[in-house]
Amino acid sequence: MLRIRRSPSLLIAQLAFLFLGACTPQTPPTPFRPPTQPQPTSILATTTPIPVLYTPVPTATPTATLAGPCLNDLDFLQDVTVPDNTIVSFGSTIDKQWLVQNSGTCNWDSTYRLKWIGGDPFGAVQEQILYPARAGTQTTLHVIFVAPVVEGTYESSWQAFGPDGTAFGDPIYMKVIVQ
Repeated sequence: MLRIRRSPSLLIAQLAFLFLGACTPQTPPTPFRPPTQPQPTSILATTTPIPVLYTPVPTATPTATLAGPCLNDLDFLQDVTVPDNTIVSFGSTIDKQWLVQNSGTCNWDSTYRLKWIGGDPFGAVQEQILYPARAGTQTTLHVIFVAPVVEGTYESSWQAFGPDGTAFGDPIYMKVIVQ
């Protein structure tokens, strides 16, 4: 067997080379990128300023809120059809309409009612839906009546009622003379 003798200084140099080579950071390989075609560029010489687009950011608009529940109210404005003391025939159909204003702060919906409160109901349904109306708007209330078959002066009184069953606003009337 053949033995090679090395000098201690050579052995130290080889070990130092191996040791230092193992401790130095290795550079990562460069990824391959295929060549690309250069894109044409153009530079425009201009003295015109380029406008900056501004998009306004919407801000919340404060709205007034009412403390507590809304208020129901109704104001009678005028008879649209069949003025008071109109003469009607026995058993005739009467198409009565009143112009009113929702003068409260509640919007009337299908839970609001118009109810007969006195006089002769003239064969009309005694509780009817109060036509929907937003607060502050006008609406026409409409009831179909049938005149009595006995001569005389007749009156029918009606009132608006809220969802809780409470009456509110001006009562409305119809007064006719049957002949």
